[in-house]
Amino acid sequence: MDAVAVKYLAAALCMGVGGFGAALGIAIIAKAALQSIGRNPEAKDPITTNMILAIAFTEAMGIFSLIIAIMLLLVV
Repeated sequence: MDAVAVKYLAAALCMGVGGFGAALGIAIIAKAALQSIGRNPEAKDPITTNMILAIAFTEAMGIFSLIIAIMLLLVV
């Protein structure tokens, strides 16, 4: 296996794991928020605000994995 193949494999694994982790995290956050709103509809506004903030942080981890994958492809 040459260095170029290892570089592409590392970038693919980085995006695969990073993308799957971000998607799974967002799904768990959304499920918990919907269950909380279902149990206590009066608390919809604070739950929605916290859910959006948590989803933004989770999506940032997916974007970081994209940046690392691009760096692997272009720099290394």
